Amino acid sequence: MRKTILTVAAAALVAAGAGLTGSIAPAAAQMVDGPEVSWKMSLWGKRRAFTEGVEYVSAQVAERTGGKFTIKLFYGDQLSKSKENLDGISIGAFEAAIFCASYHPGKNKPLNVLDLPFLPLSDFGVMRKVHQAVYDHPAAQEAMSKWNAVIYMPAILPQYEYMGRGEPPQSVADFEGKRLRALGGMGEAAKKLGATPSTMPASETYTALQRGTIDAIGFPYTYTFVSYKTEEISDWVTTNMKLGTVNCPTVFNVDAWNALPDQYKELLNSLKDGAAAAMQAAYDAQDVENVKRWKEEGKIQLVEIPEEEMAEFRRIGGKPVWDAWIEDNKDELPAQELFDLVISTATAGM
Repeated sequence: MRKTILTVAAAALVAAGAGLTGSIAPAAAQMVDGPEVSWKMSLWGKRRAFTEGVEYVSAQVAERTGGKFTIKLFYGDQLSKSKENLDGISIGAFEAAIFCASYHPGKNKPLNVLDLPFLPLSDFGVMRKVHQAVYDHPAAQEAMSKWNAVIYMPAILPQYEYMGRGEPPQSVADFEGKRLRALGGMGEAAKKLGATPSTMPASETYTALQRGTIDAIGFPYTYTFVSYKTEEISDWVTTNMKLGTVNCPTVFNVDAWNALPDQYKELLNSLKDGAAAAMQAAYDAQDVENVKRWKEEGKIQLVEIPEEEMAEFRRIGGKPVWDAWIEDNKDELPAQELFDLVISTATAGM
């Protein structure tokens, strides 16, 4: 399946190459000369749609510099546990990493605005613009500077849905009393339903669901359920809750970034659009493949929650959670300003 996904992603990149703003299409790529530089990037899990952006960057950097500048990707927590990637960046244990802000909200509070539930993040392009706008805000940059980190680009995750074992939910009310893997603001929204949220890392979800520690897992639809194999032990998945998402920046160690020659910095910046296109193509391809397979196999029931119930869930689990986050953080950071930035960027042009 992964070969199919990557083939489709590559084809989409080639087709869209001429339209990549600020980047160079692969066919017209210019070689970049410079010194020998070798970086390590800390990742968790295995190669998947979520990591196709950094896979693209790694491949392009090596190709465009004739192997003089390399970024080696280390999966499976080889360099650091997923919750400790920011710590590793801060001490220079590796030069690059992805981390998810909701894994340790106290370390990066300005970024947590992106983890609020039911934000108007309508599609991949809107999510990318909104995430980048927040990352460019001085409060976010100051928070990252405390960890000796600079944000390179967002690693976008699709909207979250729930997948679980046992009797499939037929309504929002059926989540009452459930133990849910729900991160960030989605966890606060889950409490509004009478559920108990957990913030465990993705790598721990299979075992937790298998042992009954949790009843359902909130993950980006659909690829994560396949990547972490939770589909193998699940009975149902929701398809229309669109709970929100979490933000996972790709970061560089500041000292490593500052030490790069200008031509390597320019090369990295020119690859951001191509990286985003690679991620989006991989997500789209896997969604088509996964949903088709689920329907054909018939093992997993696809659950659509009635829209009138979702409207009520959004009412009680959206704005009240937004307002509480702003109130709780107003004395420590420009919370209202950050939230307004999310909304204005998301709705620009609508």
